Amino acid sequence: MLELKVPPLGESIVEATVSRWTKKEGDSVALGETLVELETDKITVEVPAPKAGVLSRIHKVEGTVVKVDELIGEVDETKAGAAPSAPAPAATAPAAAPAAEPAAADSSTKSSPAARKNAAEAGVDINAVPGTGRGGVVSKPDVIEYVGKEREGSSQPLGTAAPAAAAAPAPAAPPKAVPTAPPRKPGERETREKLSTRRKKIAENLLASQANTAHLTTFNEIDMSNINALREKFRDRVEKENGVKLTFMPFFIKAACMALEKFPTVNAQLDGDSIIYRHYVNMGIAVASDQGLVVPNIKDADTKGILQLTAEMGALAKRARDGKLTMDDLTGGTFTITNGGVFGSLVSTPIINYPQVGILGLHKTQDRPVAVDGQVVIRPMMYVALSYNHQIVDGQQAVLFLVRIKELMEDPAGMLVA
Repeated sequence: MLELKVPPLGESIVEATVSRWTKKEGDSVALGETLVELETDKITVEVPAPKAGVLSRIHKVEGTVVKVDELIGEVDETKAGAAPSAPAPAATAPAAAPAAEPAAADSSTKSSPAARKNAAEAGVDINAVPGTGRGGVVSKPDVIEYVGKEREGSSQPLGTAAPAAAAAPAPAAPPKAVPTAPPRKPGERETREKLSTRRKKIAENLLASQANTAHLTTFNEIDMSNINALREKFRDRVEKENGVKLTFMPFFIKAACMALEKFPTVNAQLDGDSIIYRHYVNMGIAVASDQGLVVPNIKDADTKGILQLTAEMGALAKRARDGKLTMDDLTGGTFTITNGGVFGSLVSTPIINYPQVGILGLHKTQDRPVAVDGQVVIRPMMYVALSYNHQIVDGQQAVLFLVRIKELMEDPAGMLVA
């Protein structure tokens, strides 16, 4: 009998919640097949079968909080020949499931139930997806990555009929970040859903930020005309020569790094009666997902140019979408940028990513009338906000920091030669 225990979860993480068992007691399991998903405050961890056999006992049911190295189940490897049975339904599964799945995987393709479900929803053949799990098992992230590559190759969502004639690809929609409500029964006026480990931790961190900082926000606005023109000039060339899409975010990252160099207190950390000054910038980028907010960071962003920042930001965003962020991606950040503009936000007061002391909020670019040289003209304008911990960041530093970012974005030549 093999014991199934909670594996190491990452730096400073000691507990998780049993999110979903993919098998029931008595089900046959393959080597490396995902048996249970554990949700931490940062990532979801899939626990694979150590050997082929039968899941003989489940010790911790879904929703249970467990600690590292705690026994959660047992696998009987002496019963490897048992016939497989259907995976256990998730406790929070939607009321209606897809009526049909694509062709069943052949005997040479091992895959987790989550992977098969994702493949069915995307309309792809699970047999075509390369597996990266132990023994070649196809996992949910493998399917997500495969779907992403297929979309990039066809510029059309999978699972839909191909158009009769080629059409220009539609602009990408912002990521879905609105949490899905639990299933509603007919006539039911209220439903109750337990907070996930991640959502509870997010709530705790936000409250800690408000409770432990003297939270203040200052605003400014940026004329995006010059950065728009620069991006338009180089966008096609950068994509052709480097294979990456040139967006506005790398320019804001570069501008923020240069402003942090001039105003290092905004990149510092308060530690008791001491201030820790960082002589590097690990730039956090807030990413909204169905599971909640995560803030992966680009290490040593201050040493990198626009093109390298573009490439690394793209890779980081892809890992976030595919559920493949590592603990290294999520720890060590010194400053954060959050972009509510992709969802249409015009202005907001972002909450500091404690224990950091500053966060830059970006918003929607909107044509507005502004006064230029005594004339009223229409310009693409963006409101920006800096929330900061007034315990160690003075108002003057905060205002000048934001002014520096405004100057760099409105005259980006200074960033390109840095």
